[in-house]
Amino acid sequence: MFFLQANNNATGVNTAMFLGTLGMLTLAIAIVGFVIFHQRKVIRYNNQLKKLEEEKQQILLNASIRFQEEERNRIAADLHDDAGPLLATARLYLNENLVNQEKAQQLQSIFSAKQILDDAILLIRNISHSLMPPTLKNFGLESAATDLFQKIGASGSLNASARFHDYRIRLKVEQELLVFRIIQELVNNILKHSNPGFIHLTQNISTNKMYFRIHHDGIGIVQADFEKLNHSSVGLGLKNIASRIKVLNGRIFFEIDPSKTYYKVTIEIPREPAI
Repeated sequence: MFFLQANNNATGVNTAMFLGTLGMLTLAIAIVGFVIFHQRKVIRYNNQLKKLEEEKQQILLNASIRFQEEERNRIAADLHDDAGPLLATARLYLNENLVNQEKAQQLQSIFSAKQILDDAILLIRNISHSLMPPTLKNFGLESAATDLFQKIGASGSLNASARFHDYRIRLKVEQELLVFRIIQELVNNILKHSNPGFIHLTQNISTNKMYFRIHHDGIGIVQADFEKLNHSSVGLGLKNIASRIKVLNGRIFFEIDPSKTYYKVTIEIPREPAI
């Protein structure tokens, strides 16, 4: 009887151990399965994010290429349609028959040719200035941005100002040009679409970041609108801004002030002082 009871107890223990082991094994398999399922889900999600990011970068690249092509076409059109005819007309006045003309007629032809050449020089200078504003080239970003906002304010149609709080250490020349073009594009968009009563630019620094903020009380957009337009076929100007921000390794934020009375656009870029 004692041996039979001991045998039954051993059997019960073995059964309990077997069931416990089976339960632990089942739990382990379930955990491993869950981890594998979760990892696959994370991988799929990351792949989707990567695909969306690649599509976004392609859109920005295409926008940048279109913008550069438009700039080339505009410059080519200006040179062909305006500078070309001016130079051709000047050549007519300075042709080989000039030496056979009367003295007074010669002087008149030379004077007319000079006037036309002066117009051509002015045209080409304006084209050059559109590529690299002289104030930016000679005096830097602060002077160029301040000059831009002073001209806007001088129109009398709205209140405009620019204030740089800490720009003792300038950015590199190519960075200044990119930031200036971004500010120009933002200002042009605001003036064209937002109907503001005021527009102000401020600059400040924080640790290793530099910030440029545009405040205006017109009709604005928030970050979600900006992201949506960047993934659409419209909003070329905003795509140009995004592509330049990417070159600067920076970020841009569109938001409305909590008071709901004005909008802010913040440009954040790493501080890389000129060498």
